[in-house]
Amino acid sequence: MNDNLLQNVNKVHFIGIGGSGMFPIVQILNQKGFKITGSDNNESDIVKMVRNLGIEVSMNQTAENIKDADLIIYTSAILEDNPELIGAKKSGIKTIERNDMLGYLTNQYSNCICVSGTHGKTTTTSILTQILLDASMDPSAFIGGKLKSINGYARIGKSQIMTCEACEYSNHFLKLNPDITIVLNIDNDHMEFFKTMENVKKSYKKFCEKTSKTIIYNGDDKNVVEVISSLNKRTISFGFNSTNDYYPINITKISGMRTQFSLCHKGSIILKDLEIFVPGKHNILNTVAAIVAAIEVNTPIEYIPKGVANFKGAGRRFEFIGEINGITVADDYAHHPTEIAATLKAAKECGFKKVWAVHQPFTYSRTKMLMDEFAKSLSIANHVVLTEIMGSREKNTLGVYSKDLAEKIDGCKWFTTQNEAAKYVLNNAKPGDLVITLGCGDIYKCAKIMVFGKY
Repeated sequence: MNDNLLQNVNKVHFIGIGGSGMFPIVQILNQKGFKITGSDNNESDIVKMVRNLGIEVSMNQTAENIKDADLIIYTSAILEDNPELIGAKKSGIKTIERNDMLGYLTNQYSNCICVSGTHGKTTTTSILTQILLDASMDPSAFIGGKLKSINGYARIGKSQIMTCEACEYSNHFLKLNPDITIVLNIDNDHMEFFKTMENVKKSYKKFCEKTSKTIIYNGDDKNVVEVISSLNKRTISFGFNSTNDYYPINITKISGMRTQFSLCHKGSIILKDLEIFVPGKHNILNTVAAIVAAIEVNTPIEYIPKGVANFKGAGRRFEFIGEINGITVADDYAHHPTEIAATLKAAKECGFKKVWAVHQPFTYSRTKMLMDEFAKSLSIANHVVLTEIMGSREKNTLGVYSKDLAEKIDGCKWFTTQNEAAKYVLNNAKPGDLVITLGCGDIYKCAKIMVFGKY
C-alpha cells in the first residue's frame, strides 16, 4: 500500500457513503481534517449521522458530485455502471476501494488488533474498544456498529493501538495489516463467494498468516483450530473448555441482561466476578476474547472489569429501541442462521412472555442456500414475521421469495412492506412480549415504525 496515499489530498468523496463499512472511514478522515463529500441511493441512519457531521450527501449519483475531489473512495457494492465511478476513472482522480483504504489505515499502527470471525465481530471489537477507553489506553477504532461511548463507529486516538473489525466477505480482510488477530469462529457464510468451506478456511489461513505478533483464537471451534494448527505463529486460545489458555468459570445468570463469571488463565482465576450486560452465552466468549486482546497490549488488568461492565451493547446488536403498549422492541444485526439462533436463544432467556422475530432475509443466494437453516433458527421464536428479501448487490435470478421461507415455519406471516409487518405485530403482540427485528439490511426501520409511528 502506498504510504503517500493521502499526500496532497484535501477533498475526499465517498461513493456509497451510507454503508456501515464506510462510515468509520468517514469519521476518521473527518477527524483528520479532510473535506468530505459523499453520495448514496438510500436514506438511512448512517446518512443522518454523516449529515450531522456537517458533510454534504447527495442522493442523486452523478459525475458532477465528484467535482474537485482529490480522492474517491467507493465500496465493493458499487456497480461498474455507477456514473460517479465511471466519471472518477475517466477523470484520472485517484480512486480507491474502501478495503484498500482501511488496509492503509491499519498499517499506520504498531498494535493493530483485527477482530475476525463469521459471528460476533462488531460486539467483540466494541467490548475491546470500551475496555481500552476505560483504561485510558487511547485507542483508535474502526467498528462495524455504533458504540455509544464514542458516539459513532470510529475514533482517532494518540496511542499505537487500533481496534479494527475484519470482514471476510470477498476476502476484504486480506487487505488489512494485523499485528494481533482475533479469530472468533468460522462458519458457512458468504458461500456465494467462497463456494466451499475449504475455501473459507484457506482465506482465514491467509489472513492469519499476515499477523505480525499474536493470534488469539477460539479453541472450541473445530474450523478455527484446523486453520490455526497449520500456522507457525504465537497463539493464545480461549473458549469454554478448560483446555484453553483462557476460559470462564462460575457463570451465573443474574437477570435478563446481566451475567456474572470469573476468568481463568491456565488454571488460575485472574479476574473474579466479572459482570457483563449483554445477553447470551456467545457474548461471554466475545468478552473473553476482548479481554485477552486487551491484556496482550498491556492494559492494566485492574481496569478491565470497569470496561466490561460499562459496555451495554453496540448499535444494532440486541439494541433496545423502545416500548409501545407494554411491548418491548429491540433490533439486532443477525442475518445468518447461527447468529439468529444465538440472538433468539438469548432473547428467550430474558424473561419475556413471548418473543417475536421480525426478519428481513438478506440476498437471494444466502436465503436459498441456507433456507432450511433459517427456518430452524427462526422457529426458536414464539412468533415469526418476515418482510421481503433485500437483494442488495444481487438480482433475483433464483426466483426465491420470503414466502418460500415462511412456508417452512409454523404460523409464520410474511409481508411485502415493513409498514405492513409493523402494523401486524402491533395488532397481535401482547404486553410483556419482546419484538426483535433481525437482519443486516434496513429492517431496523420496522422497529422504529413500531415504536415511533414512522422511520
